[in-house]
Amino acid sequence: MSEEAEDTAAENTAAEATDLYDDDGVIRSEYLARVGAAIADRDILFLKEQVASLHESELGDLLESLQSEQRRALVGLLGEDFDFTALTEVDESVRREIVGDLPIEQMVEGLGELDSDDAVYILEDLDPEEQDDILARLPFTERVRLRRSLDYPEETAGRRMQTEFVAVPPFWSVGQTIDYLREDENLPFSFAQVFVVDPTFRLLGAIDLDSILRSRREVRVEDIMHETSRSIPALMDQEDAAQLMSQYDLLSAAVVDENNRLVGVLTIDDVLDVIQEEAEEDIKFLGGVGDEELSDNVVSTVRSRFPWLLVNLATAILASLIIGIFDATIQQMVALAVLMPIVASMGGNAGTQTLTVTVRALATRDLDIYNAARIIRRETWIGLINGLLFAVLVAIMAFVWFGNAQLGLVIAIAMVINMVSAALAGILLPLLLDKIGVDPALASAVFVTTVTDIVGFFSFLGLAGWWFGLL
Repeated sequence: MSEEAEDTAAENTAAEATDLYDDDGVIRSEYLARVGAAIADRDILFLKEQVASLHESELGDLLESLQSEQRRALVGLLGEDFDFTALTEVDESVRREIVGDLPIEQMVEGLGELDSDDAVYILEDLDPEEQDDILARLPFTERVRLRRSLDYPEETAGRRMQTEFVAVPPFWSVGQTIDYLREDENLPFSFAQVFVVDPTFRLLGAIDLDSILRSRREVRVEDIMHETSRSIPALMDQEDAAQLMSQYDLLSAAVVDENNRLVGVLTIDDVLDVIQEEAEEDIKFLGGVGDEELSDNVVSTVRSRFPWLLVNLATAILASLIIGIFDATIQQMVALAVLMPIVASMGGNAGTQTLTVTVRALATRDLDIYNAARIIRRETWIGLINGLLFAVLVAIMAFVWFGNAQLGLVIAIAMVINMVSAALAGILLPLLLDKIGVDPALASAVFVTTVTDIVGFFSFLGLAGWWFGLL
């Protein structure tokens, strides 16, 4: 092969390697195989050219796609070229695995290059002793910034904030501010606002960058600043902070302590992460799978799911006890045993529909005390109408199946009762749990299913026993 042909082949190989995803958004198998071969061959040149240059999210996807041994080898081979920001893009178990194998010197160097919010995100997974060991090796200023964020409780704005920000006094001119932005090398790499503070760092206001660029150099900062009425308390729950920024379309927001002193800034990328995490958390809780990740091992996953299955077993036994009350009725009319799962199943599905809408509305603050009564009436009517529609369908089915019109009427009435009960349970139980401070997504599903099973079995078997004189 000629030298020109070899160069062309090499360029094609590089192009294929950097084309990371297929049409379904999955890492291409050929690229993954090439990276695996490069790791096995210790081809550092390829890894630095084709892996180290990946965006942090792409590198995160790649790390999750590799085998455990390959991850450790890749990070080691990349050395100082490994982008620590990628660790914020992987599952917690993968992050713990990688961090646990890194020399402390590499950890210190890597964390020192990150924004404070990303560094805190990685540090918070470590044991306190490991945190202290790493922080002790960082420069004083960085150590103080990271420690301040770590001192705030988890899932608060203070834990999520970036402690690097730009602040100026109100008496400065626009010209002084611009010169400061150009000359100070310790300022954050990117920012959307300049905050205005007094000598004690109490927040006075903020200036958007476009206002600075459009103002004359001699204009005073205090003349063009605007009040930051949307500042976020450091102890505010991160979900509430994200909701506030989303509501007012903020690119960034000042984070203040209890004395209104500026301590950090919450940025839009942090908000997007919070919204995604909270949505995933709600979905997992509704499914009873806790906070598990796809990369978790079998033992930890079983440990996460077992308690919820145990609770479900208890509620299933409770429903079975209701059936047991009517065992003589069922023995006299076997058709009841055939049809009763239909009533309970339809109620369960209807309750889950209402529950899903309610939990999401509570999470986004669309459901509150002012519209709760209207939404409850709405869901009750939906349950009643759906109950009547499906009552007709199951009544016809029961008549055709068993040739008994009275049985069709009984199951129709039970269907209406259970569908209305499901609608009420699907909205009232989450509202009650939210009122007493329990996450509605955490326990609602089990309770709603229990209600629909008990009401469904009791109404159908009780009506049938009374109607046909079997009790």
